[in-house]
Amino acid sequence: MNKYRIRFNKSRGMTGRGTLDHVWRVFENEKEYLFKHVKINVPSWSEPDMADWNIVCEGNMTIDRETSTAIIDK
Repeated sequence: MNKYRIRFNKSRGMTGRGTLDHVWRVFENEKEYLFKHVKINVPSWSEPDMADWNIVCEGNMTIDRETSTAIIDK
């Protein structure tokens, strides 16, 4: 099982930061992904990360590339 931190992408649309539609940053352990949508099907909680806050959960991520959706399940 992996730990996921999910944060709003404040730099979306900038070079290397996805399109304006890529509103979610998902960190799987230490690797970052950008998504348009996120589905969290496991318990989640909030957690501070310096000046930002994350939604945090544990599980396994499936990526739907057609819809740019991160799906996190057990």
